[in-house]
Amino acid sequence: MSAAYDGEPLHTVLRSPSKEVTIGHDQRFCLIGERINPTGRRIFQEQLRAGDMSAIERDVKAQVEGGADVLDVNMGVPLTDEPDLLAKAIQLVQSLTDLPICIDSSVVEALEAGLSVYQGRALVNSITAEDDRMEAILPLVKKYDAAVIALPNDADEIPMEADKRLALTEKIVRVATEEYGIAKADIVIDPLAMPIGADTSTALVTMETMRRIRDEHGLNMTCGASNTSFGMPDRHTLGAAWLPMAMTQGLTCAIMDARSPQIVEAVKAADVFMNHDEWGMAWISAHRAKAAATA
Repeated sequence: MSAAYDGEPLHTVLRSPSKEVTIGHDQRFCLIGERINPTGRRIFQEQLRAGDMSAIERDVKAQVEGGADVLDVNMGVPLTDEPDLLAKAIQLVQSLTDLPICIDSSVVEALEAGLSVYQGRALVNSITAEDDRMEAILPLVKKYDAAVIALPNDADEIPMEADKRLALTEKIVRVATEEYGIAKADIVIDPLAMPIGADTSTALVTMETMRRIRDEHGLNMTCGASNTSFGMPDRHTLGAAWLPMAMTQGLTCAIMDARSPQIVEAVKAADVFMNHDEWGMAWISAHRAKAAATA
């Protein structure tokens, strides 16, 4: 890798026109609200095909009220013009909230359409270690001064060993920094949180991967938090246990559903114990607000 990690926290800064969110190992955990996504939501898909975007307004409201810091926006609907739909959705979301956006698409043209209309500094979701994906997307990340989520898997496989994930992480960082001039702080690694329903040992591999990425490279990390409990009963309890554990290993943000108070509160509690919530003031003020609301 280009340079040894010196131990200073790397800060990934995202912005809307009026709000800045900093992701870092010395910061409070960043909640990226995942709900603005039609995957697996047949009615939402039909509405979007018909040009009805009212569900987006409801989803934005629910994620903001749940405590999201950033909103992931995905418009992957079959039989639509995804670049046009994603650009419109981003403009709508920005008219409803000042939270920064994570622009989420596997279609390069849609990412560019979204970046071109976004007001601020976005997070792009995502690249892999595959050469063609990096060649297609990293120039856009650089052009629009964005940050990017990167997954350490390649065309061959999703690697099941931490060593291979570390090697692919190093490849991504080398290419992004040396070939495209992207700052290391703007690369957010997804250490590949796999469903434990098929193999409960996968969580340990992911945590080893996180710990090593944090200690050896200092990179910020995210994951799709709900992936881990897929196929298991009582997923909220699993999520509420797993995320604080992952935070202690170096996870600094997660794409998750902010409508799950059990999980959100577990994360906020972990922030207190990790001394990322000074004097527990955010925890105390949230408790007071809740008490006032129920009074």
